Amino acid sequence: MLTFAEKLAIIESFNELTRKNVSLGRVNFQYEESKTDKKNVVYHLHPNGNGFVYAGNIKGYSSDSKGMVNIREFTESELRTIIQQSIISLDELQQVQQNQEDENAEETWVNRDKQSLVLMKEEDMWNVYAGMNLDGTFNSYGEATAYLDEEGFKRI
Repeated sequence: MLTFAEKLAIIESFNELTRKNVSLGRVNFQYEESKTDKKNVVYHLHPNGNGFVYAGNIKGYSSDSKGMVNIREFTESELRTIIQQSIISLDELQQVQQNQEDENAEETWVNRDKQSLVLMKEEDMWNVYAGMNLDGTFNSYGEATAYLDEEGFKRI
C-alpha cells in the first residue's frame, strides 16, 4: 500500500488538479476545467492512506452510489491510471450524458427481486414509473439513474 505522502506526490503530479485541504487532515483534488458540476477527482485523501477517486463513468471499476472508488490498496500505476481516466471522463461526461438523454427516451430497470421500474423522458424531465404510478421526477438523466442505482435497480 502506498503511503499518504506517496499518494499525495502522485496526485500532485497532475498539474490540472487543484488541491483543497478539508477537515481532519484530509485533502481533495479538483479538476476545475470539468465540463460538469462534478469537480472532485480525488475525494477525502486521508493521512491513513484511505481516499477515493471519482470513476462514475469509467468502465471496469466498482464504484459506490456517488461514483467513487476506494484507492486505499492501489499501486502507483493503478492510481495514475484511474486519475487520468477520471479527468478524461469529466471532460467528456457532459457530452456522454447528453447523448444518453437523446438516445434513451425510455429504459427498463430491474432489481434483484425482479421488480421493474421504467425511466422515461417526458418533455424536459425524467420520470420513473412503477407500472402506471409515478415514482419520481428528476431534472436530469444523471439524477434519475443515480436514484435508481441507490435503490438497487440495474438497467436492462
